[in-house]
Amino acid sequence: MKAFKLLLLAVLLSYQAPGQVVEKLKSMKAYTGFFNFYYDESSDKIYLSVDKLNQEFLYVYSLSQGVGNNDLGLDRGQLGNEQVVYFEKQGNKIFLVQPNYQYRANTNNPLEKMSVQQAFAKSVLFGFKIEGQENGHYIIDATDFLFQDAHGVLKTLTRAKQGTFQLDKSRSSLLLERTKSFPKNSEFETRLTFSGNGTGAEIRSVTPNPDYVTIVEHHSLIELPDNQYKPRVYDPRSGSNALSFMDYATPVTESIEKKWMTRHRLEKKNPELAISEAVNPIIYYLDNGTPEPIRSALLEGGRWWNQAFEAIGYRNAFQVKILPDDADPMDVRYHVIQWVHRSTRGWSYGASISDPRTGEIIKGHVSLGSLRIRQDFMIAQSLMNAPYAKDNKNNQPMLDMALARIRQLAAHEIGHTLGFAHNYAASAKGNSSVMDYPHPKVAFLGTEIDLTKAYDRNIGEWDKVAVDYAYGQHSDSALPKILDNAYEKGLRFITDFDARNPGGAHIYAHLWDNGNTVVDELARILAVRKQAIKQFSVDNMREGESYSKLEDMFVPLYFMHRYQTEAVTKMVGGYEYNYAIKGGKELVLKPASKGLQVEALHQLLRTLQADELAIPKEKLSLFPPRAFGFPRTRESFKSKTGLTFDALGAVETAAEFTLDFLFHPDRISRIQQNHVLDVANLGIVEMLQLISQQTIEKTWTDSYLMAAQETINYKICEALLNTLQAPNLAPLAKVEILSGIKKWQQYYAKKSAMNPFAQYMQQYIQAALSKPSEWKALASPTIPDGAPIGMDCY
Repeated sequence: MKAFKLLLLAVLLSYQAPGQVVEKLKSMKAYTGFFNFYYDESSDKIYLSVDKLNQEFLYVYSLSQGVGNNDLGLDRGQLGNEQVVYFEKQGNKIFLVQPNYQYRANTNNPLEKMSVQQAFAKSVLFGFKIEGQENGHYIIDATDFLFQDAHGVLKTLTRAKQGTFQLDKSRSSLLLERTKSFPKNSEFETRLTFSGNGTGAEIRSVTPNPDYVTIVEHHSLIELPDNQYKPRVYDPRSGSNALSFMDYATPVTESIEKKWMTRHRLEKKNPELAISEAVNPIIYYLDNGTPEPIRSALLEGGRWWNQAFEAIGYRNAFQVKILPDDADPMDVRYHVIQWVHRSTRGWSYGASISDPRTGEIIKGHVSLGSLRIRQDFMIAQSLMNAPYAKDNKNNQPMLDMALARIRQLAAHEIGHTLGFAHNYAASAKGNSSVMDYPHPKVAFLGTEIDLTKAYDRNIGEWDKVAVDYAYGQHSDSALPKILDNAYEKGLRFITDFDARNPGGAHIYAHLWDNGNTVVDELARILAVRKQAIKQFSVDNMREGESYSKLEDMFVPLYFMHRYQTEAVTKMVGGYEYNYAIKGGKELVLKPASKGLQVEALHQLLRTLQADELAIPKEKLSLFPPRAFGFPRTRESFKSKTGLTFDALGAVETAAEFTLDFLFHPDRISRIQQNHVLDVANLGIVEMLQLISQQTIEKTWTDSYLMAAQETINYKICEALLNTLQAPNLAPLAKVEILSGIKKWQQYYAKKSAMNPFAQYMQQYIQAALSKPSEWKALASPTIPDGAPIGMDCY
């Protein structure tokens, strides 16, 4: 009974009648702005004053303080989804409602609008009890809403199998330093702790105690723009991103799906002038915690975009400045470039907050990973000829290349926040866009590496086209001419899905490649790689550094050809095509010529030959077992020889990289189909004959090179057997692959009497063919991380 009375007393003491809450507001700290709110220190609560019922605004959540691991993706400054919402009163409650803008009716008929609104579900994001009224405003307790894990950190940790966690409110609190209210936005911040059992390697690597993961989530309530912005119709050839929705007010004769471009609002002060300042220039602010010389490089690279805006008649319409000391980077009034630290290198991001109703970009938010520049420095260090032979501080050539890359990175990520997608066809057309992924363009002048042209120093010609289409002052009828003219100049736009697909077919769209002719560029890269390996020595590292660091430095050098190899594989069974529209001037679809495919295949087969992949014997003494305190990581060579460096394992890994792309089931199926459509095209039989001549039948007198070739040949047979079992391999392609692998079995059978390797391979193929359900490819040493090569975004 006594316990019951104590519980009842506690409940009564914690209860505050509506009138008491309103009266107590006078003693609370008040914040005035877009929404007025109050902070009660005694209860650590925030009370929100709601004066905007049924009036839409934007709700955005984000991470102010992240986890610091690239794989988890929970970075400082990471934006969440923007949502149009409104407050709605029902009875004694206020609801935060998200309308459904995916389905709408763009019409002046209110009944037609209502019919669509009633056809599709809304989402009630939160319900608040009305605590009282003040001057006609409803007072609600927003604390529980702010203590939600809106960003989904808990879901991310669970999905990534980092352990078992739950939100621990006893270890969580409101943070007032960045809880503010401005005329157009109100900002709230909470420190959330997730308690549990942190077992995952990623979370353990970045938290002092993995059982308690504390981050900071930010909530923004933002005024929506006025209705003076005019959306621009999306064209798939334009290079812009799109907002899509279904418009049920569309005439039956037209497409119901509408697409508008995402872009900033930009208008000339004097539209009648050829060159004019903007009414409101687009200004980005660089994180004031960015150190020099990185700070200057980022400012310079970001400002490249003004070249494109000047080209369409704007003066100083795009600017980059240092963020003022008293400004908050989460404030919607600032487009920001944040310098983000992680425990591992990783992607950078160009995100934005946009109006889901129109596609108008309200805030650009760039996050640049600080470790990328160090990776580029290391790549340059591995390429140079004994940079530290005489001077332990000879850093400038490597630093110059790394800073050149960071300039391009700033421009690239800002481009995303201007509304532009990746353009992976740009490298094949004179490096025409900063929205491509750039591989450093390095060359040798005699015995010395030339890094001065590793990265471009200006905006690209395609970028000027994209800016003109998105931001230029043009009539709707004039817009297609911009893209037609660009196509006639040789400029192309192909983006992620076509370029990132392992079985991709586009002959121009590749990541991290160079060269108008990627086949020739692979030959050049292999030559640069060979010479750089030849001169690689202990003098590529500073005095006093561990030989384990020298081994890690050798990784990007040894695998330097990997992305150019991937690009060349797309020539085989490849096509040229565009995001064509009826009435446009662009080519729709054309298969790659047989000559190009055969040339590509010959060059690819160099990456499957021992003299290219075998590390020179004299270099192996540079790679002793790992030193104490320097274990192998995901970016190190892997080994099947235990503690020692695995020279043949490196060969095996490099060969598998080529074969995964070359023998991809989609590619093999295309080759077979193209050949039956036109027997003049490259076919599977001819392809396997070329492979056999340059690899399977290749012999070397040197025992080390022969062992390397046999390792490669084993991987070739294994990869082809693996493709044979692929469920999505076309039936007729399967027939030809089976025939080809049997010919290799017969080849090895003829040599098996005198050759143990041939005997093993004959038996290995027989076992795989006779019991395919029991056969399984052996795992190769995993290739060390490559992308981002000191770089980019998703």
